[in-house]
Amino acid sequence: MSVDKAIPAATILLLRDEPAFEVLMIERHADIKFAGGAMVFPGGKIDDHDAAPAWAEHCSGLGGYDPAEHAPRIAAIREAFEETGIMLARDAAGAMIDDRCTQALDHWRGVVENDASKFLALVQAENMRLACDALRLFARWQPPKEARHQRYHTWFFAAKTPVGQLAREDGNEATEVLWTTPQDVLDARNRGERKMIFPTTRNVELLNVSRNAEEVLDFASRRIIESVEPKIVERDGRGYVTIPDHLSYPVTEEPLETAFRA
Repeated sequence: MSVDKAIPAATILLLRDEPAFEVLMIERHADIKFAGGAMVFPGGKIDDHDAAPAWAEHCSGLGGYDPAEHAPRIAAIREAFEETGIMLARDAAGAMIDDRCTQALDHWRGVVENDASKFLALVQAENMRLACDALRLFARWQPPKEARHQRYHTWFFAAKTPVGQLAREDGNEATEVLWTTPQDVLDARNRGERKMIFPTTRNVELLNVSRNAEEVLDFASRRIIESVEPKIVERDGRGYVTIPDHLSYPVTEEPLETAFRA
């Protein structure tokens, strides 16, 4: 399968500093074909409706970014809402919406999950603007050509979670939502208590070089961000998945037998 057939996707690292520096992760339903049962960041496929021209009037700061990022930013916010209930949006007065508002929108989550076009209808009906300017591009990944599973070309964004908003699993794609320190979830994976695939693990490790949410956003703005395509190499009869050394990732390879285990 060629690179241009990878499915466009977007995901978001939702961060908070209280009670500790943590990232929000979800456990995917075990029956989902791709990465079933694995810990991932909220995210999913970019839908054609995420690129609707009408979004230009319902997003904050969208015009300040490369047009190629517009639909991924909208998709990342939409997927976070569907899977966790957290909504990165501002009200008519320009304030980030609070948990009382997100609870009132909860019935929309299943509607939007079933039909992505309804996300625009929701934002219009509630007179909100998506906070696209709150997202910082964190990474871009595409899987190796040798990968046998479904392939996604994924945009990773990082954002501070709006103060007071609470995460709630959808019970469908996300069977658990978990606030965790980067180190804690890495330790749980190493003990075999949690499952993560190669791109997720590498980006949790990259997140772990920062001490708080502001450092993550600052670090992302300064480091080299280019599309990462892992390579599969063989040494001494053993396969490894590797990524380039110049992109700031603390770990740049892993044995093939564990890299894509989900």
